[in-house]
Parts: sequence; C-alpha cells; structure tokens
Amino acid sequence: MATFPRMARSMISERDFSADVEFSKLLLRDSDVDLTLVSLEIARDANPNLRFEETLDWIAARAAELSGRAAGAWSDADALRALSTLMADTYGLMGDEAAYQLAESSYLPDVIARKRGIPISLSILYMAVARAIGLDLHGVAAPQHFLTRLDGLEGPIFLDPFVGGRLMDRDECLRFLHEITNMPESELKPCLKPADSRTIVIRMLNNLKVLHAKHEDWPAAWLVQERLVALKPTSYEERRDLALIALKSERTQEAIDLIEDCLAECPESQTTTLQQHLDEAKRQLARWN
Repeated sequence: MATFPRMARSMISERDFSADVEFSKLLLRDSDVDLTLVSLEIARDANPNLRFEETLDWIAARAAELSGRAAGAWSDADALRALSTLMADTYGLMGDEAAYQLAESSYLPDVIARKRGIPISLSILYMAVARAIGLDLHGVAAPQHFLTRLDGLEGPIFLDPFVGGRLMDRDECLRFLHEITNMPESELKPCLKPADSRTIVIRMLNNLKVLHAKHEDWPAAWLVQERLVALKPTSYEERRDLALIALKSERTQEAIDLIEDCLAECPESQTTTLQQHLDEAKRQLARWN
C-alpha cells in the first residue's frame, strides 16, 4: 500500500469532493470520466449556484443540429467541417488573446455566453457536441496549444477550435506547432497523441492557477490548488504551492502547518525561502492573536 507524507494525507481529506462525481472518479483513477461534467464541477467553484442543465441542454441542441449535416457528410473531414461551421460560424465560438486573461474563458457556461474561450475550453465543447453524434473527437495536449483530433480511415485529422475550427493533417499540425513553440517536429510528434481526461483536467486547473496567481485572486487560487493536490497528493511541488497560496490568502494557521510539512522534505535549495515564509506566517498569526 502506498504511503503519503503526513501533510498529504491530511490534505486529501481536507476538502470533500463527494458532490463532484466526475472529479471524484479522477481521484480513484477511473478512466470513464465525463469531461464536460468535470469541467462544470470546476466551474462551480466560481459559481456555487451553477446549473449544469443549461450547458448540457445547449450541447444537446447543437448535437441535434449537427446530426443532420454530419449524416450527409462524405468523409470524416466533411463531418468535422460541418462541426466547425456550426460552432464557429453559426454560434460564433472562437478564441482571442483577451480570453487568456479571464478565468471565465475556462468555464463552459461563460464560454457559451461570451462566445470566447481558450483552446482547452473550446475543445471540450467541440468534443462534447461531436461525441453526442458519434464522432470520437479527442483532446490533444500539445505544448502551448490545446486542440483536438479525429482518427479516421485516412489518418488523423486535427481540428483547432481556437481559430474557428481549422482542420489540419498531421504534417500541417506539426508545422503549426513548430511555428508557435520553436520545438523540432521530432519532439512534437509524441505530443499529438490523444490526451486522457486526467491530463486534460490537470492542464485546465494549471491554466486557472496561473491566471488567479497573476491577478492575485488567492481565494480562487486556493480552490484550484486543492484540486491539484487531491489529484497529485505525492507531488511536493503541488503541496508547496498550496502552502504558499494559503499564506497569500490569509489562511495563516493552515499555511504554518503546510510549510512545516514541506520543510521536512523540500530540496535543500528551497529551505531558506520556505523558512522565510514560515517566519512570515508566524508573524501574521502573532499580530492577530
């Protein structure tokens, strides 16, 4: 049986995720996870009164519209073009640079309402509509840019929802990713495989974590980091970040406990910095007591 550091064990039970049915499956390493629902569970952190039905009904309605068009498609590429036309042209879903600065761009209901999102949230909506009519569209967690792929008889077809649902073959996708990452195509090829739900959710959470930290929205960052620690309880880096976010969000006693646990296992190069954070937390606590 695996053993966890003392702090990791305590933090796993700190937050009750039982209401998040799909997220809880990820914690159990279950591969049968509904990516749309787990995305909505994450969005509920920002809006506790969120009604999932509105988003699910929107997806079902788009699938009903698409089914007739896709049924008459002569090829997988034609079916994907019909999907792109529906989502981007008819309903205006696409990305822009401003979307990267807004947490709402990660939340499916807001993406639908604002018609703007980041690559991963747009991809999840495309995948949900596609799969509802039998198109097995998968997420691709490529470096610096999330997109989707459909494995057809003539090879994979890549679809980029961020730019209006552009279709690419494998070589075109590699060239595109090389342009934005400057990575050699030999290193990019392994990144084109379908990503599992766990990988996608962790990437989504990391996007939110970075954005909340940039905007210094520490209470929101705490909720995100709790999920990351639950998904990766043995990761020192995630537990360290939880400790530092606790300090920033004025969860002072929690910060002290977390930092002390991190000090017991941190790399020597981080000891001084963590000790400084611990001293700061203790000074905060002394001022309030």
